[in-house]
Amino acid sequence: MDPKRLPPKRSLGQNFLVDPNIQRRIVEAAELREGDEVVEVGPGRGALTRHLTELGLRLTLVELDDVLARHWEERFSGDSSVTVVHGDILALPLSELSRDPTSLHVVGNIPYNITAPLLFHLLAPPRPQRILVMVQREVAERVVAPPGGKTYGALSVGVRSVAKVERVLEVPRGAFRPRPKVDSTVLRITPRRPSPLDPSEEAELRRLVRAVFQWRRKQLRKILRDHPELSLPPADVEALLCEEGIPPTDRPESLSPEAFVRLSRSPVWNASPQDPDR
Repeated sequence: MDPKRLPPKRSLGQNFLVDPNIQRRIVEAAELREGDEVVEVGPGRGALTRHLTELGLRLTLVELDDVLARHWEERFSGDSSVTVVHGDILALPLSELSRDPTSLHVVGNIPYNITAPLLFHLLAPPRPQRILVMVQREVAERVVAPPGGKTYGALSVGVRSVAKVERVLEVPRGAFRPRPKVDSTVLRITPRRPSPLDPSEEAELRRLVRAVFQWRRKQLRKILRDHPELSLPPADVEALLCEEGIPPTDRPESLSPEAFVRLSRSPVWNASPQDPDR
């Protein structure tokens, strides 16, 4: 079976990268070395796979499409350096794909419809060594957006609070078949070592960021005091913001990812009553 003849499936958000020059540049941007352990998310027709297999890697292909998964299983049936996993990456913790997830490199052309959930999934501890993904340009702009703008939000903070992010390549829509309606961007995401937060602090960070950006038009004093997921006593709100030097009239988009990390570390969260449903 020639995978190039398979029609794309809209239900899986398939857009196949057909420009060979961009394929090579993406793999080069991953900065891989012989012997590295790599997970490719959604190999599809093999746009990146054919270049990855030339590098002497230990490669795991995770493919949801039934026909394509069967193709890759047959293609690499005699190759011990390549493992094919037929499944949904969102349902597969990296710990199930590697004995040492922290050494993994993750590479993929990500379907637009699962980009944000997949980024958070890949950044769940234990985090890989590096992630190189191609995403919709609009999503990339949200991830790297500086504080203060309309595109800065929960995705920006959620990713950059635990990882460094670089835009490494812009990919026009004409490089795909079928041609999507948007352009793409390749992001290189490097998790911070050691992690800036322990597991309980990460849970507080997620809760805090989700709540404040739900009410992003309101002032921080009101959000921290009145949002049902936070509900801090007024005295604690004033003490928390004063301690961090944050004006209580500021709005969420004015805070950097680092500021949100500091807020999530405050002992005020342990001292304040917690909703049992949190």
